[in-house]
Amino acid sequence: MEVKLNDVPVLQLNTTKQKVIKNDIHEDEFSDDMARRLNCVLTHKYEACYERLKKEWEPKLIARGASSLPTDKDAFAELIFSQPDYLNRKQRDLLTQGQ
Repeated sequence: MEVKLNDVPVLQLNTTKQKVIKNDIHEDEFSDDMARRLNCVLTHKYEACYERLKKEWEPKLIARGASSLPTDKDAFAELIFSQPDYLNRKQRDLLTQGQ
């Protein structure tokens, strides 16, 4: 079993590793269970990152005079990304390294 991200392999479970997992997970449920676990991990990461982004930027947006903020997560994130002083992690790291 191979898991890819943007066509690049990121995880390889050979037959032996799959058998080890199937010792606990029913063989008929294996693929669905692996997909569910990947989904769970990535969803958890997104939720944690979103909450940190919101915690940082909600007060800034209110201080800038925003009287209402989107409740839709994507719309709220896009509002933040449209701010002229928004920097993603790479941009913040590069700015810190340049100082």
